Amino acid sequence: MRLSLLLLALCGAILSACNEVEEGPCQTRSFENLPYLVCSFDASQDTIRLFLRDETGVPFGQFDRLANHVASKGGNLVFAMNAGMYHDDRRPVGLYIEEGEAEMNLVRSPGPGNFGMLPNGVFWIDAGKAGVSETLAFDERFKETPPRFATQSGPMLVIDGALHPALNPDGTSLRRRNGVGVSEDGRQVYFVISDVPVNFHSFARLFRDELGTPNALYLDGAVSKAYVPALERSETGLDMGPIVGVIRE
Repeated sequence: MRLSLLLLALCGAILSACNEVEEGPCQTRSFENLPYLVCSFDASQDTIRLFLRDETGVPFGQFDRLANHVASKGGNLVFAMNAGMYHDDRRPVGLYIEEGEAEMNLVRSPGPGNFGMLPNGVFWIDAGKAGVSETLAFDERFKETPPRFATQSGPMLVIDGALHPALNPDGTSLRRRNGVGVSEDGRQVYFVISDVPVNFHSFARLFRDELGTPNALYLDGAVSKAYVPALERSETGLDMGPIVGVIRE
C-alpha cells in the first residue's frame, strides 16, 4: 500500500514538473475573446536587458543576429521583443540607455505620432528590479544616477492604475501591438504582443484588468515582433531598433 502511494506521488510530481516545463514563461492568453502572447519574467532572477548594436556599431536588427551574438558569448536567448520606436537608421526616438550609457536623451515635450502622445514613459531595468515610469517621474527618480538599461516609448497605457486619458474604448485604429507592464514590487515583468489587431484601449485594459500592472507602456504597433524559440516562434520583417531580451545560461 505504501509503495503504491509512493509511486502515485512520484508520478504526480513528474507530471507536475512536465506541465511546468511545457507552460514556460510564455503563454497564449485570451482577454475579451482576443488572443495575446504573454511572457512573464522575474527581474530579480532572470537576466533582462536591452540590445541595439554589436561591437562594431551595427544594429542587430533581427532576432537571429542577436541570438547568434548572445550564443557567441556563452548565453542562450530565450525571449526577445522589439523595445521602442526608432528612426530609419535604427536610432531610438527617445531615451535609450545600455549598460549605463545613454545614446539618446529623454524627450519631455509632446510631438507627432504615438510617441508624442503625452504622457509617455520609460521601461527600465536596474539592480534586480524593473519598472515602467511616466517620463517626468523617471527623470525625477534617476536624476543623479541612470539605470543600467532604459528605453523610452509612448504612450503610457496604464498610469498608477488608471488608463491613459486619451485612449478611446471605441478607437478604430487596429494593429498588432506590443508593450510591457511591471508589477508593483518591480519584480514581475510582463511582455505582451497581440496576435490579432487591437485598439489601444483594449490593449491597455489587458495590462490593468488581466495582469494587474499599475503601470504599462506601449512599445510599438507598426513593428511588433516576438522571439520565443521554445514555441518555435521567431518573427522576421523590417529591421528593428532597440530589442529587449532575456538570457539564460
